[in-house]
Amino acid sequence: MNNLDKLISQFEKFPGVGARQAKRFAFHVLTMNEADSKELSRLVGELKGSVVECSSCHRYFSTVTNEAMCSICTSSTRNHQKLLVVAQDSDIQAIERAGVYDGLYFVFGGTLPLLNAKDNNKLRGSALKATVEKRLEEGLSEVTLGFAVNPDGENTARFVESIIGETLKEKGVSVTYLGRGLSTGSELEYADAETIKNAFQNRQTQ
Repeated sequence: MNNLDKLISQFEKFPGVGARQAKRFAFHVLTMNEADSKELSRLVGELKGSVVECSSCHRYFSTVTNEAMCSICTSSTRNHQKLLVVAQDSDIQAIERAGVYDGLYFVFGGTLPLLNAKDNNKLRGSALKATVEKRLEEGLSEVTLGFAVNPDGENTARFVESIIGETLKEKGVSVTYLGRGLSTGSELEYADAETIKNAFQNRQTQ
């Protein structure tokens, strides 16, 4: 396999990227001028050294001082009694742009496919349970499940409830779901600000 085929193969591993799009990415790299291609190579090479995973919410953030927790988790202006569980980092970015949520987050690490028995070792079930138990000691009052409105998202929400639902019920803490505003089949990271705002305003218990 030559270098071009290897690059295409790497792009195919990206979420949501098929063989056709992977080829387009690879050939675009070939048409880049030397300065841009060197900058791209530098950024990829240095990325893991400048971005770390928050020890609390597990989102990635840029750091130069080796902080263990991100600015959201350490902020005194956030509501530490609310926790929003999302599938991935990009969901947090979408919600923060909408400016409708002031609580804390937890990145679950993906979704649990309904019809595909994939390895779910990347999902942070144990870490979520530990986080919830810690937050309960600090006055946690609401956990919102912010997964995509599709079969995989709903299956993931049920899985999360099986992990933390009983503990929250014993403490009288409500579990809510994002409500109307997100249409069936929609991905949170692609939703516009007004849609996310409506989803939060109409969140509901089940």
